[in-house]
Amino acid sequence: MSIALHVNVDHVATLRQARGTAYPDPIEAALAAERAGAEGITVHLREDRRHIQDRDVRVLREVVRGVMNLEMAATEPMLRVALATRPHHVTLVPERREERTTEGGLDVVGQRAGLVDIVKSLQSAQIKVSLFVAPDRAQLEASRALGVEQIELHTGEYAEAFGHHAAALAALADGARFALSLGLRVAAGHGLTVANVGHVAALAEVVELNIGHALIADAVIVGIDAAVRAMRGAIAHGRRGR
Repeated sequence: MSIALHVNVDHVATLRQARGTAYPDPIEAALAAERAGAEGITVHLREDRRHIQDRDVRVLREVVRGVMNLEMAATEPMLRVALATRPHHVTLVPERREERTTEGGLDVVGQRAGLVDIVKSLQSAQIKVSLFVAPDRAQLEASRALGVEQIELHTGEYAEAFGHHAAALAALADGARFALSLGLRVAAGHGLTVANVGHVAALAEVVELNIGHALIADAVIVGIDAAVRAMRGAIAHGRRGR
């Protein structure tokens, strides 16, 4: 089975917000990524609006031809945005204002009571729900108990340990197998680059990758088309090598 690449365009918006200009536009970046072969577009609407803005979410929902995946905290204000825009997917993620980027997986075990109504509301609106979690069996079991359709495995520990990553990769492999055995669709993402994505792509259970920072960084040098094609090539090479 092939792997869908969802390109996160948050950091196009980061560059825009740094100067308060109208450019570069993450909408244009998303359309360019789709033309280059991305199957989906991911954005994280953070509560502090440090990069993606509400306008971006609304327009992307209108123009994205593939899958639109909205990452968000599990809060009532974010739920209202999701219900108003109706993305194809919502990925619930942990969020702290002082963090530079998402630092870990959602604590589904500890936060189950606060997640139940959010998940039900999204599903009632025909929005597929994914949870961004560590490859931990207790978290995966709790995700399944919530009735979500998908989990996204946090690959940050693997990415940080790349070069000495055997234990982190083994944990991802175990988490992917266990999630699939529970009937969950398996995605993965965080910290993935052209250099390290191959081992994750080789995990047969993984059917979707969400990649942003490294791909947009490459795009600054070579352009979005070339960056997306290079990432897709690295993913395909990893998949063939499993």
